[in-house]
Amino acid sequence: MTIERKSVDVDGVAASYLTAVTHSEAAPVVLLLHGTYWSRVWQPVLEDLAAAGLRPIAVDLPGLGRSAGELDVDHASVPALAAWVVRFAQALGISGPVYLAGHDIGGGIAQQLLVDGELEVSRLALVNGVMLDSWPAPAVARYGDPAVAAVTTPADILAARRISVIAALARPASEEEIAEYLNPWTDPRVARSWLSLARAADARYTLDLVPALRASAVPKLLVWGEDDAFQRVEFAERFAREIPHTVLVRIAAAGHIPMENNPQAVAHALIGFFA
Repeated sequence: MTIERKSVDVDGVAASYLTAVTHSEAAPVVLLLHGTYWSRVWQPVLEDLAAAGLRPIAVDLPGLGRSAGELDVDHASVPALAAWVVRFAQALGISGPVYLAGHDIGGGIAQQLLVDGELEVSRLALVNGVMLDSWPAPAVARYGDPAVAAVTTPADILAARRISVIAALARPASEEEIAEYLNPWTDPRVARSWLSLARAADARYTLDLVPALRASAVPKLLVWGEDDAFQRVEFAERFAREIPHTVLVRIAAAGHIPMENNPQAVAHALIGFFA
């Protein structure tokens, strides 16, 4: 099984995504969304998902990761990004029901997509995703202050992302691996896009979705690194109590990116749910 990076034009701008080669393009699509990181968070589980007969597609949101373009605040909100994901799926010719998974703010986007109904979502998985009033984390919320955002430079963002990546990995990591994670933010355009994403972060988006989520019969899976300091497992427990048709799978000794701590357990949970 081989992981490949591909791209497709969305709104005339190249959108980058990671996928694992499958034996059939007709395999069920699993659309994987990132948040304050990028598609790299899904890389450890892509091959296992493909080997299970799924077609994983881990997209980089516009202006982030390896995708072209640049986000401004108006286009960096959860509803705006959900609308973009619909156009991304259309650009790939994806029709019919899809499986959807979201990490971090990608979890908020995934919930928005489910509620909006413009993309037919047959199953929803949230992996240490934002939900309810769990976000933004203080390190992100500070950029919502216009005075802070106005004096924040791309170099400042790169330094802050380094701290965040090291904490989110929740395990020893080589300087080479950290540099790989940080690489997109060495581009000032991507750093500015990330700042827009941080400035647009607002829990009202996920709170507004709660009534519709409670009424939804779509099966929902929460996969959670128990040691996450950014999105605490208590929020997942609350979501599982309050939102019907939800199952919580806890990943022990794992942080905000459990795919990096126990990829086999995360892949097993996702495959059991989707396949």
